[in-house]
Amino acid sequence: MSRSTLGTALSVTLFGESHGPAIGAVVDGLAPGIPVDEAFIAAQMDLRRPYGALGTGRREADAVEILSGVFRGRTTGTPVCVMIRNADAHSADYEATRWLARPGHADWTAFAKYHGFEDYRGGGHFSGRLTAALVAAGALVIPALRSRGILVGTHIAECAGIADAPFAENAADLRKQLEELAGRTFAVLDEDAGAAMRERIEAAAADGDSVGGILECAVAGLPAGVGEPWFDTLEGLLAHGLFAIPAVKGVEFGAGFACSRMRGSTMNDAFRMAGGAVTTVTNNNGGINGGISNGSPVVLRCAVKPTPSIFKEQETVDFGAGENATLALKGRHDPAIVHRARVVVDSVVALVLTDALTMRFGTDWLAGQATCRTTD
Repeated sequence: MSRSTLGTALSVTLFGESHGPAIGAVVDGLAPGIPVDEAFIAAQMDLRRPYGALGTGRREADAVEILSGVFRGRTTGTPVCVMIRNADAHSADYEATRWLARPGHADWTAFAKYHGFEDYRGGGHFSGRLTAALVAAGALVIPALRSRGILVGTHIAECAGIADAPFAENAADLRKQLEELAGRTFAVLDEDAGAAMRERIEAAAADGDSVGGILECAVAGLPAGVGEPWFDTLEGLLAHGLFAIPAVKGVEFGAGFACSRMRGSTMNDAFRMAGGAVTTVTNNNGGINGGISNGSPVVLRCAVKPTPSIFKEQETVDFGAGENATLALKGRHDPAIVHRARVVVDSVVALVLTDALTMRFGTDWLAGQATCRTTD
């Protein structure tokens, strides 16, 4: 059994392979009447695009085609299918290494699961290329969340040992930071830190190597009461989606693993009333208690491993011949993907939250003030 679907009330199913004709997603469960901004979709795709010395030489147009579910600029309520054609694939780069398991990649595990029938070119269905479809799907719901006062934003908290400035603790300042991050190609709060990160990435590339980093995401404006206890906790739903992003190897919320070194008197977030609303003085729990949002910003971090495709010689196996081997990669590869993965994290978080909000408030909640269309 193979499953490439995320979500319950709102589901996203990915299709395609890295070197196939196209990739895409089917988004089912969107309310009718949600505006679809194709310019915004294109802008989100640009944030994932590789550029300069920081990215792979593979350059795809990533033009999103909407095949169904949208009519005259709004969702119809039926499944939305978005497709992105592949045009710049160099499949021959992978023929020579067909039976060599690339360290850090899914070549061996894909073969073990699919018995050799998988499309292995460029990682096939396991490729980070499919995150383009996630970004396109996320771009359908991010503006709708914004219309309900919910902002999602991510910055590069750390890359190659260089730390960015932290998110603001004040809610108003945090919303301002999220607005500022929205259109930044290299999403940092401190431009000097960003410059130092880029230097480290370029140095790793010059050495034929790669680096990783930490992405920190915040959600402002999420109402209290979203999520479920036990098995469908808000943390569990978000982590389930985030761990599907290639290269994400860790997810933590609020203080995360640091809470293990605290006392309860420090870790606990005191509750107070402010302007008639329940708030917390601190946010060590990342805006979630008992698996349910408490009204404070949801804050999470993702550990992104160094890009596994590097140009140094590595030990591996030839699983076709059943013997040890060495591998020296050729082709086009990113020395870091953390800056490109930022918009993927935004998209996955937005999709998961839309699903959870739909479960809590119903399908039409996201459409806000949309009314029945009676005229053209």
